[in-house]
Amino acid sequence: MKTNLQNLRRRSTRGFTLMEMILVLAIIAVLVGMGVFMMVGVIDDANVGKAKADVKTFETTIIRYKTNMNAMPSSLEDLARRPGNARGPWRKMIEEGALKDAWGQPYQYRNPGRHNPNGYDIYSYGPDMKDGTEDDIGNWQN
Repeated sequence: MKTNLQNLRRRSTRGFTLMEMILVLAIIAVLVGMGVFMMVGVIDDANVGKAKADVKTFETTIIRYKTNMNAMPSSLEDLARRPGNARGPWRKMIEEGALKDAWGQPYQYRNPGRHNPNGYDIYSYGPDMKDGTEDDIGNWQN
């Protein structure tokens, strides 16, 4: 009788049952799903934050450009490439890759601006990638 009890104990402590494995995998799947669901909003917020920071960087770079060239750029590409009106030594002020927003669309530059009639507008179309909508991110916002 003792040997049967010992064999039963040995058999039950050898490993996990199929039910235990399925339960553990289900718990892991639920936790991963919750994590992915919670990260969606974080990524969207990060993209908006990047666009706002890029617009501020463009404003600073345009001031540098105006100081060096005694004129406003005709487009944002003038900040990354040698403009036709450049005389003497010139160095690029921004990388060409920085001319696109977090959604892969080019930043927009308008001089004179629609929102800043006495200045210029620099903006991103935002997450919906459409011009003139509420989610546009520009230098006229706080």
